Amino acid sequence: MSLDSSLTYEQALTQLDATLRSLEEGKLSLEDAIAAVARGREYLELCERKLEEARQRIESLPVREEPLPEDAAPHPATVAELRAERGSREDRPQGEIPF
Repeated sequence: MSLDSSLTYEQALTQLDATLRSLEEGKLSLEDAIAAVARGREYLELCERKLEEARQRIESLPVREEPLPEDAAPHPATVAELRAERGSREDRPQGEIPF
């Protein structure tokens, strides 16, 4: 059985989920269960292909780093930097959030 490759990732994932649920119910005959496993593998492979295509599309997007305006300082990355920026720690109660 060959799946329709025009299925979206979401459609293939929904079909894979439905296939797995039918297998988990245990109501399929042996032949139907074997066919469901084969169908599930095809849906899984289609999902993996779609994800790989999406990854490649994302990686091929141009990356633009826009410089910060000269008057804008970068945000302090740590609590210690925030404390240093606001002054000494003694004037604040213990456990106070520094921002």
